[in-house]
Amino acid sequence: MQKLNLPEYEHRMRKYNNVLEIFDPVRCKFVALTPEEWVRQNFVRYLLEDKNTPQKLMRVEASLTLNGMQRRSDVVVYNRNGLALMAVECKAATVKITQDIFDQLTRYNLVLQVSYLVVTNGLQHYCCKVDFTAQSYTFLNEIPDYKQITGSLGV
Repeated sequence: MQKLNLPEYEHRMRKYNNVLEIFDPVRCKFVALTPEEWVRQNFVRYLLEDKNTPQKLMRVEASLTLNGMQRRSDVVVYNRNGLALMAVECKAATVKITQDIFDQLTRYNLVLQVSYLVVTNGLQHYCCKVDFTAQSYTFLNEIPDYKQITGSLGV
């Protein structure tokens, strides 16, 4: 698979029914290895190993209902009280990060109400902090550590 702009991790992979699969440590199962899944699994490992996010406080493909339709957010990070803190939208490395992708994540955030939004294609990563009071957001220079996102929210 393509080299990403993330640390390199050892992944458990297997071939099952002629389909290459990668192990998802959050869902605790093997899933088909697509280009988007490669980015998602590497970003999940980045959050777990480099940003100290507790595995039990992450959901991959978290289900949500938006305008009566079922949607899935690629990754959602929660605090210990079950409050969603961060949502991550992953795209394949070949997909250019556009305003449409940010708009997709912003629509999901109408339901999730997280303070941190991340968009990544594995090569470029964008993170912003949402200020609900001012109805604005600020792009950050780096993705914060789990303790930073819980500490900045007073939780």
